[in-house]
Amino acid sequence: MVFIATSLDGYIADRNGGLDWLTSIPNPEQSDMGYNKFISQVDALVMGRKTFETVCGFEGDWPYAKPVFIVSSTMESLEGKYRNKADLIKGSLTDIMRQIHDKGYHKLYIDGGVTIQNFLKEDLIDEITITTIPIVLGGGSALFSVLPKELEFTLVASKIFLNQLVQSRYARKR
Repeated sequence: MVFIATSLDGYIADRNGGLDWLTSIPNPEQSDMGYNKFISQVDALVMGRKTFETVCGFEGDWPYAKPVFIVSSTMESLEGKYRNKADLIKGSLTDIMRQIHDKGYHKLYIDGGVTIQNFLKEDLIDEITITTIPIVLGGGSALFSVLPKELEFTLVASKIFLNQLVQSRYARKR
């Protein structure tokens, strides 16, 4: 499962990797826009190295109560303070999925641009929730990339948050 925000032109980070634009719409009531409901359905998170490094740069405590798996071909180990918060996992996506499933985790939150793209290439995404922020970034990190084949999804639900953000949930047609 994917839960992510994009710009109108499909970017998940700006040209400098920045995320400030995600909070460009005032949110005085601090709506989580469905995140807590979504995360309550998840067994574990799977994210790439860049997303992990971004999360590590956030202020405050570690934001996840669920197990976190970091997919990386370049990292050899996790820093000491993150060793008990996440697990580094390597191999093909098939191997990675088997390792995670063998640990009893099946409802996975896939996060991070390249990681999402790789899971889509292997047709391993069953559900995508995208919240569209009304800004055109004109460049940056794209959510989607070239796929070996078309993947059809069905719109399950659509909501409007803060009178400006459109959130759409799609299920993979199988």
